[in-house]
Amino acid sequence: MDNITYLIEGFGHVLTPMNLLFAFVGVTVGTAVGVLPGIGPAMTVALLLPITYGLEPTQALIMFAGIFYGGMYGGSTTSILLNTPGESASVVTALEGNKMAKAGRAAQALATAAIGSFVAGTIGTALLVLVMPQVVDFAINLGSPELLAILLVAFVGASAVLGSSRVRGFAALLVGLTIGVIGIDFVTGQQRLTFGIPQLADGIDVVVVAVGIFAVGEALWVAAHLRRKAAAVIPVGRPWMGRDDWRRSWKPWLRGTALGFPFGAIPAGGAEVPTFLSYLAERRLSKHPEQFGHGAIEGVAGPEAANNASAAGTLVPLLAIGIPTNATAAIMLSALQGWGFEPGPFLIEKQPLLVWTLVASLFIGNTMLLLLNLPLAPAWAKLLQIPRPYLYAGILFFATMGAYAVNAQPFDLFLLLCLGLVGFALRRFGLPVLPLIIGVILGPLAEKHGRRSLQLSGGDLSGLIGGPVAWVCYGAIALVLLWPLVARLLPRKGSSDRDHTPTEVSA
Repeated sequence: MDNITYLIEGFGHVLTPMNLLFAFVGVTVGTAVGVLPGIGPAMTVALLLPITYGLEPTQALIMFAGIFYGGMYGGSTTSILLNTPGESASVVTALEGNKMAKAGRAAQALATAAIGSFVAGTIGTALLVLVMPQVVDFAINLGSPELLAILLVAFVGASAVLGSSRVRGFAALLVGLTIGVIGIDFVTGQQRLTFGIPQLADGIDVVVVAVGIFAVGEALWVAAHLRRKAAAVIPVGRPWMGRDDWRRSWKPWLRGTALGFPFGAIPAGGAEVPTFLSYLAERRLSKHPEQFGHGAIEGVAGPEAANNASAAGTLVPLLAIGIPTNATAAIMLSALQGWGFEPGPFLIEKQPLLVWTLVASLFIGNTMLLLLNLPLAPAWAKLLQIPRPYLYAGILFFATMGAYAVNAQPFDLFLLLCLGLVGFALRRFGLPVLPLIIGVILGPLAEKHGRRSLQLSGGDLSGLIGGPVAWVCYGAIALVLLWPLVARLLPRKGSSDRDHTPTEVSA
């Protein structure tokens, strides 16, 4: 009951002119960056992070939440009109959405994506209200061994599940953990990996890492593959849906929501898996399977709902446990740390108004996004005509200013360039960015809980294994790591059938 009271107070806090303005700015900027290929919400939040330190934390979080949700909305526009997903979660939308656009049904594809996003975002946020307090009650009783095990699950999940290669995922995680330990050891006071450079004694600020990896790395990558001409955009009329479109879309919206929210709530779940599963489910359940591959509206409605429901689910581990499950949530976590808050189960107890105002702003922002996306879809499509050189020149300018504003040290600009080259190398060799960012942010936290666990056990390694939660986490880690070997040892049905075929023929 207290949670409902806090939520009502959160609505009262959001429904002020200034906070509504920040919500509107957030959803507008988020939609714009979602529309532009290659500029995702994570990069935008990273660029704006230095600026928001002068704002109240509540206002900054409201704006970040609007950018987060808006990026999910805007990513569908690029996928449908250009067949160029701005985010990895929008890849599946492009499969059917671009086919619909080429068949003259771009308006219907954009409409079902926008309405499906609204439905899924609203239901997902309502589930967040119901689930988050239960997760907090569970997490508040966990000790350091259990929290260490959960953090290790996040490391392994982000490295082994996401991306095309486990080796590349763990390589990116190792780079992030290495960057995270730079500075003075908080226990012994010794300097680690500073190479005698005084500016590295305090470590590398997460803002500089995020801006360098996302903004500068992406700008260098685009410059290496620059096309002078803007891509041809399919014209868009006023988004609308006929009666048949509504009939074929509402069930995929609900099924996509049911798939997306749980995957967003688990460590390293992300939105890629539920969007793909939603597409497969709609293809199997559709009464018009012959239209898949040629522009089936169910193939847009389901994945887009799963995408936005996953975004709502992402906030459950972020706010309740302090673990991000995607890059944008990781940057928001670093913002909370920068403001002096301790993310985790005690955040909702110590700062209930902050948390519930953020949750209330999701309902408000979701409604704003629907009102922005349906009538203004043709205007958003015109953003795709901005030449890439102008766009990324502006990004580099704001990235440089933002990184310098953190500590006002010229050395940070040198770090920014070095980290930009690291970001470029990640893209060049196909290494995922999320494990690196999670390693930078959660690495020091895992080190703290690991050392605390060993101190409590007098240095005995058995202290790292706590109660049942830790056992379940380590079991999940072992299953994820050993599954490829187990799958290879299991007999394959196809090979078994071939082994019996000669006998049957000779008989």
